[in-house]
Order: sequence, then C-alpha cells, then structure tokens
Amino acid sequence: MPAADPRDRPIAVFDSGVGGLTVLHELLVSLPQEDYLYLGDSARFPYGTRSADELERFGMDIAEELVARRAKLLVVACNSMTAAALPALQRRMLETTLGVDVIGVVKPEAAQAVAVTRSGRIGLLATPATVDSGAYARAVAAVDPHVDLVAVACPDLAPLIQDPPGGELFSQELQEVVRGYCAPLVAAGVDTVILGCTHYPLVRSMLQRMLGRSVTIVTSGAALARQAEHVLGSRGLASPREGEGTYSFLCTGDADTFGALGTRFLQMPLTEVEHVDLSAHSTTTEVSAWPRP
Repeated sequence: MPAADPRDRPIAVFDSGVGGLTVLHELLVSLPQEDYLYLGDSARFPYGTRSADELERFGMDIAEELVARRAKLLVVACNSMTAAALPALQRRMLETTLGVDVIGVVKPEAAQAVAVTRSGRIGLLATPATVDSGAYARAVAAVDPHVDLVAVACPDLAPLIQDPPGGELFSQELQEVVRGYCAPLVAAGVDTVILGCTHYPLVRSMLQRMLGRSVTIVTSGAALARQAEHVLGSRGLASPREGEGTYSFLCTGDADTFGALGTRFLQMPLTEVEHVDLSAHSTTTEVSAWPRP
C-alpha cells in the first residue's frame, strides 16, 4: 500500500518513562497488525508530583513531536497526564490536518471498575497528581454516582518500581511500601482496585497478596486497547495488514538506560531507542513516516 495511506501511519503511545510500556504491551497483543511509536519522557520523570500546568505543557510538546512523525492516534499511557491534560490535548489535536484522536487511561479504567464491583466500593492507587485532580472520582461518578471511590496517593511507588535501590525490584522495602498503601483500601473493604499508574502492574502479584485474593484489580492496558480499536474502526484508520506490525521507541532521557529498563515493562524485546530533544522540535517540520524507510 502507498506510504501516504493514513492507515499505514503508527499509533503513538507516550508516558513519563517506561511505565507506559505496560499499556503498549496490551496494544501489541490486542492489535498486533498495527505499527506503534512509543515516546518515554524520561528526562522529566516522574510526572506524579508535577502541576497540572506543567503536565499540559509537556503533553503539548510530546503531541507535536508525535504528530510530526505522522501518528494516526495518540494514546496517553500516563494517568497523571490524562487527568491533567487530556481535554486540552484532544482540542489541540483535532485542529491538525488529520484531526488526530487522543485517548487516555482514566475513563476506560473507571468504566471497567464500575462494571466489575459487587459492593459498590472501589479503591484507587495513583500518584498524588492523579488523586489531587479528582479525575477518577469524576469518571466513576459519571458511570454510577452511587459507587464510592477510596483514593490513596502513592508518591513513592512509581520511582521505586522504575529505579529500585540496588537494582532489585521485589525488595523488602518495596513490600513494606506496598503494604502501607494497600492498608487503607483493606480497611475500607473495597472489592475492586484501580491501578492508576502504568508502573503498578509490574507489582500486581504483590498488590494482590496485600489486598486479598477476592479483590479485583483493574489495569489500564486492556480497556485502552479496546477503546483504540473502536476509535480506529470508526475513523476507518485500522491497518489492513494481516501480519505483525512494527514498534519503535523514542525517549527524552538516556537511551541506554531506557532500553535496559524497557524490556522488563514491555515483556517483549525492545528495538533500538532513539533519543529525541523536544525543546528542539519545530511544529512546522514533518518527520518521515514511522518506521522510517
């Protein structure tokens, strides 16, 4: 098919670092025929303690870079970014030539959690920025105003998962941190817990042990993959390819560090990681289609 066919353009996924690779993993499994471009803004990690204004500005920088690389859909794989900047990103991207759709992780997770809860008491583990935004509370209430949401801010969890002391992820220190964050949810008697950060699925087994086996854990990847499939179908942008597509990586920080961490999160081999300087990006220049010839 001609390179200019919009169906051949990649789905772009971005996050503050490598955590969003857990979302990319679900997309690769659910929509294997698509091409993907992932951008990790590791130079500005973590996002969880950033202000809403900062996050919106970062989101615009990233979106402009990915649209310049001719993305057909933007997936915001960061809960903090989704909570702070999704509406602004959606407005901006609909102004582009392609009218690029932007989807985020909050609403799909909230809808799934409401669908599976039996008691009507849902827990949320997320970064301070995500909890403070109230995005999950609004999303859950929009689906069912009679459901209670118990939110716990976890400022230390994502940094411990991304850069564990001594390089050992499943340490005693992490276990105690996880136990402390789970304690209020156990006390509240929730039967469903939303993992409101893309890093947290890496310690899902530990979380399940602390929460109890009767608690249903909801992650963003599978729900977001379904939404991506619906959006592409409604816009006529789904790839007609029958085989596997490609996936490629950009990061704003150190490419070698990103590559070393990334395989653990993606659970698949990483291709070469390209460093990108967002401050040098020009919105008037379109980069060659991805993957490049």
